[in-house]
Amino acid sequence: TRSCCEPGPAWLRLGAVPKRWFTHFYVVSVTWNGFLLLLLIQALFLERPFPVWLQDLLSILSGSSQNQGRLALLLLSTACALIHMHLLPFPGNTLTAGQRFAFIRGKSYEYLSAFLVLLLFWLHSLRRLTECLCISVFSNGVIHIVHYCFGYAYYIGIGLTVLCQVPVNVRNGKSLWMQIGWYHTLGIIVYIWASVHHNRCHVILANLRKNKSGNVVSLNHSIPFGDWFERVSCPHYFAELLIYVSLAITFGFYNLTWWLVVMYVLFNQALAAILCHEFYLTTFSSYPKHRKAFIPFLF
Repeated sequence: TRSCCEPGPAWLRLGAVPKRWFTHFYVVSVTWNGFLLLLLIQALFLERPFPVWLQDLLSILSGSSQNQGRLALLLLSTACALIHMHLLPFPGNTLTAGQRFAFIRGKSYEYLSAFLVLLLFWLHSLRRLTECLCISVFSNGVIHIVHYCFGYAYYIGIGLTVLCQVPVNVRNGKSLWMQIGWYHTLGIIVYIWASVHHNRCHVILANLRKNKSGNVVSLNHSIPFGDWFERVSCPHYFAELLIYVSLAITFGFYNLTWWLVVMYVLFNQALAAILCHEFYLTTFSSYPKHRKAFIPFLF
């Protein structure tokens, strides 16, 4: 984004769209991933198989050949460079993504993990949509149209990535709650903790542009204080990374596909944090020098 840096070259500004259009991502995510969550609930508890079109799509995305494995590695390298998303599962043998995960765990399919991750991600998208509509005060910052299009692909792909971790003919609702593990509890705790701070940071940023009555009085940037802002310039980016890490924990730490998603979030948020941190340092002479850009005490 360009909310915290100077305008780019003229040719780059031609492809710019308002940053407030971020709200569109969450509308799509709540709708699409909510739809996928409903299909998963029906499969788990009502023993209704996924629609044929979804089964075919998940089979394609799961990939099962060595050539697809090499393609996944190539896409990963390219994506890291472009700060793009990862949709294909981690390369491996001829097993599907869900079978590889179950084999590593040495247990039956982790239906509960996939269900919880998709549910938590949908709740995250719903909260962010609510914040964008009711809390956030967007400046005149812009994002590039390419980033905007990637955003749609990302939020559509996340739900499909989760469903790739279970077999397409999943029917296991009766024993679902027998799969509860310590990592589910830990993942949910970290998710709630990170989400609370994520929300607090967005409220702090929004209040910088409002008066005591809650009315917007300015779109200018100011120095934020409070909560994790005392340690880093962009704690909302760090909190979002922790949310994705919490979902990796909920998967049981072993899901390599989701760790690729975490890597994307890490690179994406770190880059944005560096740009914002440099903006703060160059714009405000009184900006606290002890603050890091992204990760407290480290970076």
